[in-house]
Amino acid sequence: MSNGSTQELATTGRGVLVTGASRGIGRAVAAAFAAQGDRVAVHCSARHADAERTLAELDGTGHVLVTGDLADPARVEALAAEAAEALEGVDVLVNNAAVMVRHPLAETSYADWQAAWRDTAAVNLFGAANLSHCVARRLIDEGRPGRIVNVGSRGAFRGEPDHPAYGATKAALHALGQSLAVSLAPYGIAVASVAPGFVATERVAERLTGPEGAAIREQSPFGRVAEPAEIAAAVRYLASPEAVWSSGTVLDVNGASYLRT
Repeated sequence: MSNGSTQELATTGRGVLVTGASRGIGRAVAAAFAAQGDRVAVHCSARHADAERTLAELDGTGHVLVTGDLADPARVEALAAEAAEALEGVDVLVNNAAVMVRHPLAETSYADWQAAWRDTAAVNLFGAANLSHCVARRLIDEGRPGRIVNVGSRGAFRGEPDHPAYGATKAALHALGQSLAVSLAPYGIAVASVAPGFVATERVAERLTGPEGAAIREQSPFGRVAEPAEIAAAVRYLASPEAVWSSGTVLDVNGASYLRT
């Protein structure tokens, strides 16, 4: 057992790596940690201009931009090292980056079906798993406590008929988090996940303003969808010292739009 389990995680001034932080939930998560005095590594794979904007708008100093395709294991290892060096250590990892490709079975060719599953799993599951290994392994070697928070999805429980690979990989991400919660607890590393419902991000803006917008909002008894900052607040809590006893949880953040037993 590492002596990391006997140390306390700092409340501020931590190094936080957020994947997929160029916009949407990732941007809100980065902003939430920066606002409380943490140093943030903003990750992006393609939307560099958006990521630069996220970086520029963060409160405080010491933040950095890291880039790379999470589907590439070698690049994952390198960007984890770059973030650790720039932040003087990564104390908190937020696995937020995700691929969502429409591929309903009845309308999708076999070749496109295979491609959708391959591309989705490469980022949503394998990318998160590889980055979790790189960050946690460094924490263990250094004898430091830490946090990993996965951004999963309500779709892991209710199904995603038009995006089955997305739903399946988010369910796998939840399961990965629970496995790691058990195996990493002796080293002072807590792992948890959030499962958001519909969130008002740039990716779904057209759906919310289009013909199906009203039906989407009516999924919640509050009559609306979540704001990215509401998901970020849950992530920030699960990464806090006070949430250590929530390790292994999957926290529903869906406005009562889907209740599981």
